[in-house]
Amino acid sequence: MNNHWVRKREILALLNAKNFVSGEWLANELGLSRMAINQHINSLADYGIEIFSVKGKGYKLATPITLVDEQKLINGIDNRCFYFDEITSTNSFLLNHYEDLKSGDICVSEYQSAGRGRRGRQWVSPYAHHLYASLFWQFDQPPAKTVGLSLVIACSIVEGLSHLSVTGLGLKWPNDIYLEGKKLAGILIEMVPTPQSSTSLVIGFGINLNMPLSQGELIDQPWSDLSGLMEPLNKTELLICLHKQLKQDIQTFAKFGLAPFIKQWAKYDLYDNQPIRLIMSPNEVCGLYKGIDEQGAVLIETEDSVKAYIGGEISLRSA
Repeated sequence: MNNHWVRKREILALLNAKNFVSGEWLANELGLSRMAINQHINSLADYGIEIFSVKGKGYKLATPITLVDEQKLINGIDNRCFYFDEITSTNSFLLNHYEDLKSGDICVSEYQSAGRGRRGRQWVSPYAHHLYASLFWQFDQPPAKTVGLSLVIACSIVEGLSHLSVTGLGLKWPNDIYLEGKKLAGILIEMVPTPQSSTSLVIGFGINLNMPLSQGELIDQPWSDLSGLMEPLNKTELLICLHKQLKQDIQTFAKFGLAPFIKQWAKYDLYDNQPIRLIMSPNEVCGLYKGIDEQGAVLIETEDSVKAYIGGEISLRSA
């Protein structure tokens, strides 16, 4: 861990979102100068952490943050686990080290300086407020056999959250996870260059836990987070739970394909039997949404028939 993160984590451990603490008290507790405390707190803003500063009162976190317990995470996962305070993106790390990885190895970071979503969109990644992770997996089959995996990953994350008593979840084709009608989590799967007889993938996912308002303003669509839960989730336990669920479901997918997950998808499908628009720029298809097939294609009923559509540049919207 970089020395500056050792200090920042010490400061964050002494701050909370309920009461103000003085800069003088922080300095005494950590054996630092007041100037050093001010510099660290100012630099934390660059990582998306909002800290109230009031003259005569001191400092207070605007929103609670939760750090991963690194040792508990490593002990709870039966694969290699790479944990960082700061990284460009968890997907990029695994893509750059794929030759040394085994299926199930995972990378977790508290902050991503260049987090990515689908179609090259930025994934807003403030320090410690959310969950950012990527999983490596190698299939002993060609890429065509892994079509539909992103839907399995979405189902798996919903299942893991449901085990921890999260309700109000929904799925939007092809792999978005919603909470009370707003986006909660996203998935980005990227392929590693390997022989055509096998397929190596990096499966990235981000889940909003407690979005700072200033960071939420950077997002161009309605979003949700898990801050409204009666009992806040333990991020370390959530990661361990999701890792176990993902491994189990990916192994099932490798054997049986998407078929075992279609009922689960239908259970959480936000557009089930609703009128929708399927946008395939510059064209659109309007019809009645009829779920997915065993290849992960979306099924649309029009006046003529029910047709299947699949592809990376298709977007689904309510009509």
